[in-house]
Amino acid sequence: MLTARIQTAVSLIYPSQCLGCGGLVGSDFGLCAACWADTHFISGTVCEGCGAPLPGEADGFRLECDSCLRHPRPWSQGRSALLYEGQGRKLVLALKHGDRTEIAGPAASWLHRAAEPLLDGGPLICPVPLHWTRLLKRKYNQSALLAAALAYRGGWEHCPDLLRRERRTASLEGKTREQRYRLLGSSIGVRRNRKNRVKGRTVLIVDDVMTSGATLSACTDACLQAGADEVRVAVLARVTQA
Repeated sequence: MLTARIQTAVSLIYPSQCLGCGGLVGSDFGLCAACWADTHFISGTVCEGCGAPLPGEADGFRLECDSCLRHPRPWSQGRSALLYEGQGRKLVLALKHGDRTEIAGPAASWLHRAAEPLLDGGPLICPVPLHWTRLLKRKYNQSALLAAALAYRGGWEHCPDLLRRERRTASLEGKTREQRYRLLGSSIGVRRNRKNRVKGRTVLIVDDVMTSGATLSACTDACLQAGADEVRVAVLARVTQA
């Protein structure tokens, strides 16, 4: 009874605000109607490689988008929660560059819904790593926040420092697919003292955005070289024009 009264008092003083625009909403960490309508969640038939939406209905065969058909992925399955456009893009950028770490929790619930088929068998969950110099500047790794929140939701095994950036690479923003792959090369590896966690396992790699897939490919290659049986990927947002 006392707890309920305290919560009511707190909500009167600090009413729940929309994650997107800051307007009033009915519950914590929610989106108002306008922001929800401008956040393009992915549902229905999707590409098995990256989770991009596809027209038509599933027919029992593996379906892939044009991008994944042109550029076969080293991972086995991929899913995305939303499209990188509209309010979804604003939320991702706020999480990534705006110190809006509170977005990670709700975003993980969206990611969980999209990636549910990939969680069968209890894969080892890990994030795409940041180079330590970039981490020092940004103060946190948004992909690590997403991975931790996703693992916590289902009690799945989580290894936040499984992968590391062997060397710092230039920003991939604005780069072509070929430039992204060339820049990344073998810049990502499994930490020597974590290789025992990977061998013979299914690994689920979590990231905030997938554009060309170059970063996720480098992470996947590192896991497979370390002995992983299978690698899957789950991202918060997919850039569909890549």
